[in-house]
Amino acid sequence: MESRFGLTTALALIMSQAAVAQDAIELERIDVNTGSSTSTIGKLPEDYAGGQVGRGGRVGLLGNRDFMDTPFNITSYTSQTIENQGAQTVADVLANDPSVRSTHASGGMLDSFYIRGFPLNEGNFGEIAFDGVYGVAPTYRLFTDYAERVEVLKGPTALLYGISPNSSVGGTVNIVPKRAGDVDLTRVTTSYMSGLYGGTHLDLSRRFGENREFGVRFNGSYHGGDTPIDDQTRKVAVGSLGLDYEGERLRATLDIIGQHEEFDAPQRPFFPTAGIDGIPDAPDGRLNIQEPWEWSKSQDFSWLGRVEYDLTDDITWFAAIGGGNSRVRRLFGTPTLLNSAGDVSVTPQNFIFDVDRTTAETGVRANFDTGDIGHTVTLQASGLRQRLSRGSNNGTPQFTNIYNPFPRPEEDVPEPDHVPKVSENTFYGFALSDTLSIMDDRVQLTLGGRYQRIDTENYNPASGVVTTSSDEDAFTPLVGVVVKPWENVSFYANYVEGLSVGDSAPTTAVNAGETLPPYRSRQYEVGTKVDLGRVAMTFSVFQIEKPFGQLETRGSDLVFVEGGEQRNRGVEFNIFGEVTPEVRLLGGVSYIQAELTETNDAATLGNDPIGVPSWQVNLGAEWDTPFLPGLTLAGNVIHTSKQFVNTANTLEIPSWTRLDLGARYRTEINKRPVTFRAEVENVFDLDYWSGVASFGTLSQGAPLTVKLSLTTDF
Repeated sequence: MESRFGLTTALALIMSQAAVAQDAIELERIDVNTGSSTSTIGKLPEDYAGGQVGRGGRVGLLGNRDFMDTPFNITSYTSQTIENQGAQTVADVLANDPSVRSTHASGGMLDSFYIRGFPLNEGNFGEIAFDGVYGVAPTYRLFTDYAERVEVLKGPTALLYGISPNSSVGGTVNIVPKRAGDVDLTRVTTSYMSGLYGGTHLDLSRRFGENREFGVRFNGSYHGGDTPIDDQTRKVAVGSLGLDYEGERLRATLDIIGQHEEFDAPQRPFFPTAGIDGIPDAPDGRLNIQEPWEWSKSQDFSWLGRVEYDLTDDITWFAAIGGGNSRVRRLFGTPTLLNSAGDVSVTPQNFIFDVDRTTAETGVRANFDTGDIGHTVTLQASGLRQRLSRGSNNGTPQFTNIYNPFPRPEEDVPEPDHVPKVSENTFYGFALSDTLSIMDDRVQLTLGGRYQRIDTENYNPASGVVTTSSDEDAFTPLVGVVVKPWENVSFYANYVEGLSVGDSAPTTAVNAGETLPPYRSRQYEVGTKVDLGRVAMTFSVFQIEKPFGQLETRGSDLVFVEGGEQRNRGVEFNIFGEVTPEVRLLGGVSYIQAELTETNDAATLGNDPIGVPSWQVNLGAEWDTPFLPGLTLAGNVIHTSKQFVNTANTLEIPSWTRLDLGARYRTEINKRPVTFRAEVENVFDLDYWSGVASFGTLSQGAPLTVKLSLTTDF
């Protein structure tokens, strides 16, 4: 009832405003293009027609590339998409991508994903890059306050970004930070969400100096209140400062981010107990088995300094240094599903997580010719160190039911008095790439390799003694080809490898405590990109092979070895742009045939891996209505096919299809541009399990949710 009243009120406000010409109130876009041909600072690729995605993005070591000149599948979602969809987190933005699916409950304290059927950001080490490097972005959740763009590069990226902090190989998400634009900006957005949740966001941008070479971009927001989920309250405070200098040859940036998030009754994924006879139907999305006395508090501080200097017009030296800290305190338990009737066991735990990160890189990028062959060469050295400290105390088991949550008595679980270091990872290496081009860049060949040193240590929390460790190195190559027989058609192919930290042998193995050498994943991909000027389409076919460790019987002994393999074969189709000046499309289809191709158990050999749906479909459209200038209607359909919950493939969650609708109205009030927005997610209030994490936990889909906002510039 409350959601309907909120939507009716928003529509009444929309219809009460006088219509004005749409181009009179276009939101200002950043359009910066300074520096040499080898620079990346101030080189944000322009928006593609329709403004929902960029023409290109950051391709790690290779720098900024137009999507037609990139031998990978890459999508860069713009701030226009973020603003128009009311996306407050990076997870909200990635809901547009048919190759990405969320694996954590939307009402929980962290975001995690699958890309091309492989997990991303599931551990305690953040796997999302910030301005092209790991080790800066907050570990558990990223907000869009400081994001100019959210880029998704599909496939292993060990050469392009270095080894992923938690060994993901399906792709990389990179956050492009906001920068001060050429036009001063003071923008305020006030928003409301179902329940009684709302807040305000300030976006302030200025440039100073004789040639406006100094830029300042500040973003700050506070949101709080009751969410649509039962018994849940949430408070979020975010502040970010982006400074930049653009000289004739010298360019520099500094980003500082602080954020704080609190939950009462944070939603948790469910872990099916061994031997359960079936996965119960998903409960009402509003139901929450967590109690108001259960809570989580997370604090993040991040910073990154970056500098570029043009040694000549064709040679640029670059460097970056940064890091941050993520600290989480929380009191709750991970619910265990006991049976298909939905009975649950919960053991409250008082945990403290502390993650420290330090990252740095330096290198040179150069353009030159050898005869008729053009070269773009990058030489880079980089390093990343991450340390995890963790302490916990357990309560006693309690019981409830997902369909009929009944109050559980509050438990006094003391906070751990000691937060010992449990692991430390150090990754460093050197990379070299060369993109050779001929025939006016119609044929491009990218060759490269990275030497990576991987030093990991795991500690006994009680004694501080190293229990398992690894000190290994690996070389990962890349070969990428782009052929453009016509100006608007690009064929591409790549062979690229990914690296994962080797697993440690369990206590049941004769080699207990041994850490296996780094796993080497391999991707083969071919594709086609067609740019019709106003609409673009990409078509990709790929295969990724990822090893994993398992126990193997040798005589009378159990030995832990690299003997397993998961193989994902897939086809992706993406479309974006303007079908007409009034109609825009954004979405696509992904089909994945995932298989456990090597296991030590005949019962699982050939089975589907956990949590990988065969079909993923996203189709979003926007329509600028002719009957009321300034009014835009939007819709988005998301479909995900069934997913298995265990490797035996005896447990599964069904497919689901969700419909989201939205509207926005742009007008002028007192000669100031104003935009009203209304979005309804999960229009039909579907109850569904939204996804499965790689370790088999189930995420509850969000209920029908209404979002309202008002944006104005001063």
